[in-house]
Amino acid sequence: MAIFEGNIFTQCSYDYETVAASQTGQVLGTTGAIGDRIERVIITSNTAATATVSLLDGATSIPLLVGAATTPLGIVTVDLGLMSVSGAWSITTGAGATVVAIGRFSD
Repeated sequence: MAIFEGNIFTQCSYDYETVAASQTGQVLGTTGAIGDRIERVIITSNTAATATVSLLDGATSIPLLVGAATTPLGIVTVDLGLMSVSGAWSITTGAGATVVAIGRFSD
């Protein structure tokens, strides 16, 4: 992705971080901070009933996938393009889901 700055184009680079199943509040980046950006979350679900994923901005929880018997198995991509306003981005996963988070995270 290129961003136009004045009359110069610059190439954006992003970090990625994996989140295993059954994680609670795994911070993205070493420390995470207000202003961190999350572009996309790629969720792989392998057990429908426990395929839950929540994104947290500090203490604010945003459900991305809610496990239920009707949850389709496989890969789901959630495009976000959000900047943290309350603290570090973190992700909580249920036993039936793993995540790859893509963005710019503080170290």
